[in-house]
Amino acid sequence: MRHAVPAVVLLALVLGAAPSRAQNPGLPVYNMGVPRGIGLYGDVGFPNDAWGSGTVYGVTGRAGFGPIGATATISSFNADGPGGSDVSVGATLNYKLLGGPLVPLSVTLQGGASYFKPGEGFLPDEDVTAYRFPVGVGFALVIPNPVLSIHPWLAPRLDVTYQKAGGDSNTDTNFGLSGGLELNLLNGFGVHAAYDRIFTPDVEDPATFGIGAHYAFRVPGL
Repeated sequence: MRHAVPAVVLLALVLGAAPSRAQNPGLPVYNMGVPRGIGLYGDVGFPNDAWGSGTVYGVTGRAGFGPIGATATISSFNADGPGGSDVSVGATLNYKLLGGPLVPLSVTLQGGASYFKPGEGFLPDEDVTAYRFPVGVGFALVIPNPVLSIHPWLAPRLDVTYQKAGGDSNTDTNFGLSGGLELNLLNGFGVHAAYDRIFTPDVEDPATFGIGAHYAFRVPGL
């Protein structure tokens, strides 16, 4: 019982600062289509004050097999201030509704889940834990070029966030929007950038900007 009151207070602080409203807190929700083969992505996120500010570092593995793809992400949220970093994990499942080698436009359905626990420890306990479930559709174009492939995308989604502390819990559902640009060289190396915003009743909407680099490993037959 002695942890109940601090947990409720911490839950209120988390809900006010809203640091857990991302697939992984502080990183954009990427939905640029189903990849071909296997890819490794590195990201740096710069969330605004409504997210909790600070810097986020993440690593994502992506895999695509025909119309079905999946991603898995681990990230570290380094908020401004004297506190340490907080680790979160997330994953998405993607299904290509439209698109192919000869069709420049792709439409992808995406569902995801993530887990985040600010403070000490990582496993769920009586302290604050947060779960996130984004569901949306991504629209992407592939603009061919002799040197590189230009890949702009836009992805509206529905955000469901469940947060709990002790015996108290809260569920939020909001509209989210992310979009970005990916540049891919013929050798598999590329760079990417994205912006993400959650539209909430708060005075300031949580938003973040992310940049990174990636490498795609081509798998024969995919």
